[in-house]
Amino acid sequence: MTAVLCAPGLAVADEASNGKETTYYISLGDSLATGYQPDVDKDTAVAYTDQLYTQLKRRDPNLQHIRLGCTGETTESLIKGGRCDYPQAQSQLDAALKALAQHKGKVAYVSLSVGANDIQACVGPAETLDAACLNTAGQAMGEHLTQIAAALRKAGTEHTQYTGSTYYNPFLAAWLTGTPGQKTAEESAPLIRAANRAISQVYGTAGFEVADVAGAYSSEDSTTLVNVPGAGVAPKNVAKICQLTWTCTDEKDPHPNADGHKVIAGAFSAVLAERHTPHPTMSTPSNESASSAPTGKTEGNNPTTDGDLAETGASNTTPALAGAGLAIVLAGSAGVYFARRHRATDRN
Repeated sequence: MTAVLCAPGLAVADEASNGKETTYYISLGDSLATGYQPDVDKDTAVAYTDQLYTQLKRRDPNLQHIRLGCTGETTESLIKGGRCDYPQAQSQLDAALKALAQHKGKVAYVSLSVGANDIQACVGPAETLDAACLNTAGQAMGEHLTQIAAALRKAGTEHTQYTGSTYYNPFLAAWLTGTPGQKTAEESAPLIRAANRAISQVYGTAGFEVADVAGAYSSEDSTTLVNVPGAGVAPKNVAKICQLTWTCTDEKDPHPNADGHKVIAGAFSAVLAERHTPHPTMSTPSNESASSAPTGKTEGNNPTTDGDLAETGASNTTPALAGAGLAIVLAGSAGVYFARRHRATDRN
């Protein structure tokens, strides 16, 4: 596909070469959204967002991808900025809101995956977690996530479909290290389960649908036994982590590999396919200035740095309790997942 790059202050044309209206998919998030791969130590086009876009474009040939993800992004930096640069925007959220305003009524899809990097500062030298730090960071993370979801939902229209995702359980790979590791894997399960319930509640309250990435990774299936190449027989959820991430390789990195991103894209696509409705002809209101706001970078481009959703009603209620619950349980579990790599490199 030919990449389309927007110059600051210029709009992407809202009419495709075939004379039909252009629609947009806006993807936000951290290293999951950018397709970071540890073997090459950079963001790549295997990202689930790119794979999802390819699937969505088959349905709508006039769809353009506004790819805003930023490796290493936290819920706070997504709101305030500081990790990646966006033309005429202060942050990833600001860029998304301006793109939604610029293409009012033409944004068909918005996806979001962010939160795991928030507890980066709470990981000690021995990869242990500081409970007091996690409590503080976790509370803030929950509040930020609800703010992000609510702002995005409010900025769209009834034709914009939103989705966020649950997390797979990276700690399951510890099962292969012996009895202590198996205990760690078992104890991580209820934490990840609680985190995913809280995430789902936050997104649901904001009018998002939820892509069941945890389910797609078989995170709860600890009873079915399968063979793990080079490791012998193990529970299916352990085998899936080894198959779909870099955790069980020499890289020892729990980011999804290309197959893992394909599975994540499938989880998003499954939600989209369930409730797809054709978008009617859309037009930008006459009082909107399309050239007054940037769109970020589109279709395969990254910010500068050194399937269909259910039609749901918006809510003005901020799910504070859900956000707090998400923060606390996620900080003790999935947060470590990405913090390890990012703490070591300070680039992600």
